[in-house]
Amino acid sequence: MVTVICLLIPVYVYIGYPALLWLFTRGKPMVTHQREDSFPSVALIISCYNEAEVIREKLRNALELDYPKGSLRIIVVSDGSDDGTDDLVREFSDDGVLLIRQEGRLGKTMGINLAMEQVSEEVTVFSDANAMYASDAISKLVRNLADPKVGYVVGAALYTDGDQGASAQNENLYWNYELAIKSMESRLHSVVGGDGAIYAIRTELWEPLQQQDINDFVNPLQIIAKGYRGVFDGEATCFEETAGDFDREVARKERIVNRSIRGLMRVKATMNPFKSRVFAWQVISHKFLRWLIPLFLAIGTIGSVILALRGYGLFQLITLGAIALLLLAWVGYRAEDKNRLPVWFSFPYYFVMVNLYSLKGIFRALRGETQVVWNSARPGREQN
Repeated sequence: MVTVICLLIPVYVYIGYPALLWLFTRGKPMVTHQREDSFPSVALIISCYNEAEVIREKLRNALELDYPKGSLRIIVVSDGSDDGTDDLVREFSDDGVLLIRQEGRLGKTMGINLAMEQVSEEVTVFSDANAMYASDAISKLVRNLADPKVGYVVGAALYTDGDQGASAQNENLYWNYELAIKSMESRLHSVVGGDGAIYAIRTELWEPLQQQDINDFVNPLQIIAKGYRGVFDGEATCFEETAGDFDREVARKERIVNRSIRGLMRVKATMNPFKSRVFAWQVISHKFLRWLIPLFLAIGTIGSVILALRGYGLFQLITLGAIALLLLAWVGYRAEDKNRLPVWFSFPYYFVMVNLYSLKGIFRALRGETQVVWNSARPGREQN
């Protein structure tokens, strides 16, 4: 029975949960009190570390946004950049761009804490240096806050990679799947988590974060715990490139899972259905159970091997499938250029490696260890 449950949970997380969301939200429109003629004051916080390659383009993009100039303030927080990023930001000081430098390489979250001390605007929008906004992105975000029950709004970050290598293809496939889930979650109650590239909050709802927190996950949870909703607006878009590097993408998973589990435990009231209602089901299904999938797969695979050796035909097939998956992943592992792998090798490799690193992140969290490093936008999205 334990083996069956462990094998069914991943199926539920990846297929059952989206299917139930679709069933519960079928025909249900996105209900928000949208007013596109309302322009509250906005602070746009751009987090960066050594982003000299893109910071000029990002600031030009921000200054050209279709939002009343007197209502938008741009703040760049630099976490001890040493590649000339700060000097490039200072070139835009006459345009009202504020540079906040954080010394000591304390990480993105602490940089945001520092920047928020300077924010007095009604709305705060968080972004990364390589996320280029559509001209109406901020207008689309803030229109949703006309609904007093909405505390945060998440936009759609889209990939623009010209070179669609295997890493980018897997990342795109995963992200399109995630965007569909976000949309359905939003219609049911709230989108689970934010997106560091593009999301907005009511500034009054901000709470300082701990250094190990992933800001675009823990901050939205804090807002939910206050009784607000979080919505996804697919029309508020930005564009960025993937890292295009398999090893860097999968290695991030260990840190993400490690920090996210600890963050969720800090705001565990959001998993209490008596306090957060249906959102508790959403966060448990979308995040908590998904992070634990490597454990379920490991236990389920070991159980399947044991039952296969005892002659159970179904589990013999499952065991053969697991062996085939591992063999394909091994071919991917041995390949010199993983970004040029055919999908029948790249997907198994990506799947196996992501789960292995997730497993490491779980064990580190159980031991009380936390990885606190700068989360540059360049390696891709958090995907917690």
